[in-house]
Amino acid sequence: MLDEQTIATLNALKLFGMARGLEERLNSPNHAELSHAEFIGLLVQDERTYRDNQRLKRLLRNARLRLPACLEDIDYRHPRGLHKQVILELSSTRWLDAHRNVLITGPTGVGKSYLACALGNFAARAGYTVLYARTPRLFETLQQARGDGSHLKTLTRLAKVQLLIIDDFLLTRPSDWERRDLLEIVEDRYQSGATVITSQCPPGDWHPNIGDPTLADAICDRLFHNAYRIELRGDSMRKNQAEATASAAENQTRAKGVNLADETGLS
Repeated sequence: MLDEQTIATLNALKLFGMARGLEERLNSPNHAELSHAEFIGLLVQDERTYRDNQRLKRLLRNARLRLPACLEDIDYRHPRGLHKQVILELSSTRWLDAHRNVLITGPTGVGKSYLACALGNFAARAGYTVLYARTPRLFETLQQARGDGSHLKTLTRLAKVQLLIIDDFLLTRPSDWERRDLLEIVEDRYQSGATVITSQCPPGDWHPNIGDPTLADAICDRLFHNAYRIELRGDSMRKNQAEATASAAENQTRAKGVNLADETGLS
């Protein structure tokens, strides 16, 4: 009875990890071998683990990553110019703490978005706040915010996130107000937050494709300064995967046909 009251009190105090740990450990035959200090220490660790897991869930939910990607799952076998040494450097939080940008470019299907989301997943697991947004949706959100009076608040939120991921940059030439909003974003984040940008447009073409030369100068200067540049190349991985799947299905069909012929004596 006392144990149930203790668990109820822990839950009322929002010590959910300790409450769950106490219930599980009381049902374990090994708990009697522990000293009081050891038992309490384990309950405190249970609470810490619970809170860390809850924070990670919240960070990943708020990040809104497009893909469930991980740096550990990156495929280096596909020839696309992705070097392990660069990913090894990005597997440390130093670039996040130094507020460095990562610019990922290359043709469609080579894994730009996957790599960006893998970096976002890594940052969230390290305890950093992350936000993913495709460029068209980002500008739509800013346009709506301008209409309902929350434009400044939205820009402030984009400035404060520790890692901002902007996917599909420069799919189309930005309008004048989009260029100005983009400048506000990169200016607010310059040397205060890390930014990952993916684009099919090569870095050398960003300046003319942004449009206004003066704004393009300011935007590119802040994005390119002290940035990692990952320029991917090669055929679409989605296309290769689709062809591999089709080939495997065809081989499986042929194998079934051969087996059927053997069984019926038609071979």
